[in-house]
Amino acid sequence: MRIAIVDPLGYTTPYDDRLASALGERGHDVHLLTSPFLLDQAPAPNGYVREELFIPWSSRLLRRAPRARLRRLVKGAEYLPSVGRLLRRIDVLAPDVVHVQWLSRPELDVRWVRRVARVRPTILTAHNATVRMRSRAREAWREALTLADRVVVHSSQAIERLEEFGIDRSKVVRIPHAVFDAPTQAAADLPAAPNLLFFGLIRHYKGLDLLVEALPEIKRRVPEARLVVAGDPLDPIAPIQKLAESLGVSGNIDWQLGFVPDAQVARLFADAAVVVLPYRAIESSGVLALALGRGRPAVVADVGGIGELVREFGAGRVVPAEDPAALAAACAELLSDAHALRAAYEGALAARSALNWEEAARAHEAMYSELVHSRAARSAAS
Repeated sequence: MRIAIVDPLGYTTPYDDRLASALGERGHDVHLLTSPFLLDQAPAPNGYVREELFIPWSSRLLRRAPRARLRRLVKGAEYLPSVGRLLRRIDVLAPDVVHVQWLSRPELDVRWVRRVARVRPTILTAHNATVRMRSRAREAWREALTLADRVVVHSSQAIERLEEFGIDRSKVVRIPHAVFDAPTQAAADLPAAPNLLFFGLIRHYKGLDLLVEALPEIKRRVPEARLVVAGDPLDPIAPIQKLAESLGVSGNIDWQLGFVPDAQVARLFADAAVVVLPYRAIESSGVLALALGRGRPAVVADVGGIGELVREFGAGRVVPAEDPAALAAACAELLSDAHALRAAYEGALAARSALNWEEAARAHEAMYSELVHSRAARSAAS
């Protein structure tokens, strides 16, 4: 089967790479149609073809300043030519299915999705099922979901949310988010130090301030506890650092701000006893997939599918969203109770074993085949 995976601006590059590789290993002809990866070296394609069709000039000219205003202006000017290249390439490839991974500007992207879906079986993965967006973009997102023949989600909660959003439940397929970076030698055991890790892009909705609020109580119960904050702040970080100072916990925080290259990621997770995701809102999380892949338990807020996943495997603790007291109690329990931490660690390893890319590729393959056959049957009957 020929499969075109489309991620115009490379928003889910690690996910795209693992899925494309796993499908390629199963004998499919896979083409990833995307843009240059700005934050690090793009993963070397293994078993698939990577084609950088989107925003080539802004990506290359302003690679050292990926969030510069000038880049956004150049990127806007490149949008329509990029869409043209995408549509022409899809016509030449003539894939059996087109699988779209992310729409960065739904009010614009829905136009080319409409054109593709008229001709070819089209799948859209809703990594965040009902994302926060402007009303115009929200309606376009709804239309894109409606146009798609199938919509992939990662949790049961996402199915319910999409149904509330007006999307036909029968077209929604749950395929859990496979874990990242799961070499068998990774995380052979838990570290002795009581370290907490907050990892990834720092945005308000990710709740770092809630974790800092919880830190005094964690420190009271586990005096040697430390928090490592590693990630690129996309929202202001100074107010959170001032909060830490006012609470007397700034000495317990190791700030590693900025983009974290792959070479440093392994050490961060190896040194962490527990990964903390105190998110206010999210559907699925690549950080959780990375933590479980590295055999690390997590304390997560009960939002979207992340609580569902941790609960299913017993891979940590799930607490109410925006509740620093519950967050502190869960973190302190795992850091101070060796038996509880060991059980959570075993749950993380169980998740790592079950949520592999081979199984994810198998589930995608079955969905693609069913979709192609059902479309062919409808065409033959009409």
